[in-house]
Amino acid sequence: MDILWTIIVGFIVGVIAKFLHPGRENMGFIVTTLLGIAGSFLAGYVGQALGWYHAGQGAGFIGSIVGAFVLLLIYGFVKGKAAS
Repeated sequence: MDILWTIIVGFIVGVIAKFLHPGRENMGFIVTTLLGIAGSFLAGYVGQALGWYHAGQGAGFIGSIVGAFVLLLIYGFVKGKAAS
């Protein structure tokens, strides 16, 4: 059940991170969802490993948004470099 919850939160987080990121990325629905899920997993793993929060806490949601935002920045940087 935890993985299903992470996927649902990851989708929401991906959409929020995409709205917060300045600029325009030509990413589709699936890439946005995968980005959010990856950010959610990354933030969940790092935050719990460092003892910042436990599963189910509100800080995990905020951390997931930050994680997805960072991945979005990295994605934009890598995609921009590849286009050049």
